[in-house]
Amino acid sequence: MIQFAFFKKHSGNGAVFLRLLIGTFIIYGVQDNVLSSAHMREFADFLQARSVPFPMFSAFLSAYTQFICGIMILLGAWIRLASIPFIINFIVAVIIAHLDDTFRGMFPALMMIATGLFFLFNGAGKLSVDELLEKRNSSSPTEKL
Repeated sequence: MIQFAFFKKHSGNGAVFLRLLIGTFIIYGVQDNVLSSAHMREFADFLQARSVPFPMFSAFLSAYTQFICGIMILLGAWIRLASIPFIINFIVAVIIAHLDDTFRGMFPALMMIATGLFFLFNGAGKLSVDELLEKRNSSSPTEKL
């Protein structure tokens, strides 16, 4: 039977690949809304057509949540904290935009929810800001109040 010892030994690296893929995907997918007022207006119009209250505010909130969380995911920075608004954003996206979709149409948003849950439970993994902060905090003496 194959043991996969190398992969077991380096299992903490798996999150790195997921972070690179998802972080890049999210940043790329939303950067047009962040960098273009015309695209942001289109997104607001899309939300307004679905009776979302305060469509322009909601468009900004969703786009910037995705953009900032995408950067945090890519860098592995405060990833558990970033996972919470990330998950909420995509649950709302499923409700607003994908309830009438097929499973295939809903799948990308569902994968973002699953990815957010993965990071919430497992953290950022290796080669991350979180790992650097953990190492720095564990090597410095702690003060007890």
